[in-house]
Amino acid sequence: MFAFIPFAGFVCSKQIAITLSGAFHSALDDFVDFATVPAPQRPKRGTETASSPLQLENRAESNNDLHQKDARMVSNFRQSEILELARETGKVGVDDLARHFDVTVQTIRRDLSDLADSGRLERVHGGAVMPSGVVNIVYEERRRLNDAGKRAIAQACAAQIPEGSSIFLNIGTTTEAVAQALLDHDSLLVVTNNLNIANALSANRKCEIVVAGGVLRRTDGGLVGGFTAEMVGQFKFDYAILGCSAIDSDGDLLDFDAQEIMVSQTAIRRTRAVFVVADQLKFQRKAPIAVASLQEATTLFTDAPLEGGLTERCRGWGTDVVVG
Repeated sequence: MFAFIPFAGFVCSKQIAITLSGAFHSALDDFVDFATVPAPQRPKRGTETASSPLQLENRAESNNDLHQKDARMVSNFRQSEILELARETGKVGVDDLARHFDVTVQTIRRDLSDLADSGRLERVHGGAVMPSGVVNIVYEERRRLNDAGKRAIAQACAAQIPEGSSIFLNIGTTTEAVAQALLDHDSLLVVTNNLNIANALSANRKCEIVVAGGVLRRTDGGLVGGFTAEMVGQFKFDYAILGCSAIDSDGDLLDFDAQEIMVSQTAIRRTRAVFVVADQLKFQRKAPIAVASLQEATTLFTDAPLEGGLTERCRGWGTDVVVG
């Protein structure tokens, strides 16, 4: 016989109720046991253990290390951008960079010193320039240096080349810019020892191109050496358009490779007019070997007024100066 009792809204047998009641009390006991476990005690206010001097020092050193790492990262990004600006313009100034990055001039001077110490820039008064010395800058980087200035020089030079002229163009990024500016000229005969110039002028179908053979200099597509000079010597040019790596304060044209210089010197002897094309950065650079003097030039094309006494020297030599 079964007796029925209500439990949680249901009607259950006594046997089931007893079973459920036992389970309920067992769960209740477990809950009480859990609730009586002491919680972790928070230290009372005023009783906290103070950090030791060594712990404070270690914490300060850790924070300082993180700050220094952040500062170095920002400095590296800034120096990379400074180097990029120097490649584009050829020169960077301390005041201009401080305004550009919104930092102090002392910070910029430290950046420029770091870049100079690593050989990536050369310090000059008021800023820095791309480095020079006994080895020339890579050709692709030279292309980017003061590109706007070179284009202005090239346009000014090309404006003075009549159609139907015979021309020699030597190795260089400024002479390559002149070649680009001559694409609309008709009936030109162009002799060059620069494969880049030959490729640029190939777009002008009214231009006859002669490449003076010789030893290929893979770094810049130049052809150099005695055989090249001998071939150039067989021509008589109306204009020899010459670039160089540097111009000294006394007016000497300077370069790095004696094999290349031999070719340019031959062209000077075999032409009616010598046009020198050199942007303002060439007057701030150095190179070890003399090519010729501005005294031998008919016209110097540049992109900024000459400094020092060079203007007077050119006037005395009868060398015209055209600022593009």
